[in-house]
Amino acid sequence: MQRNAGYASAYLIALLYADLGDKDSAFRWLNTAYRERDTNLEGLKTEFQLDPIRSDPRFAELVRKVGLPQ
Repeated sequence: MQRNAGYASAYLIALLYADLGDKDSAFRWLNTAYRERDTNLEGLKTEFQLDPIRSDPRFAELVRKVGLPQ
C-alpha cells in the first residue's frame, strides 16, 4: 500500500495490516509511523487491533524505541 493521494497515518495503515494478519507489512508501516513521529503511537500498547502482532519480538522492540513503559 502506498499513500498516493494526500496524507494517511502510517499507524492507521499498520492497524489494517495487523488486522489482516500481514505482520511484515504491519511492522513496516509501524516503523514508518515511528520515523514520522506519528502521535498515534501513544496507543501502541493498548490498541486491540495490534493484538495479532503483540507477541512478535519486533513489537517489544518498537515499544522500547517509542519510549513506552515495558
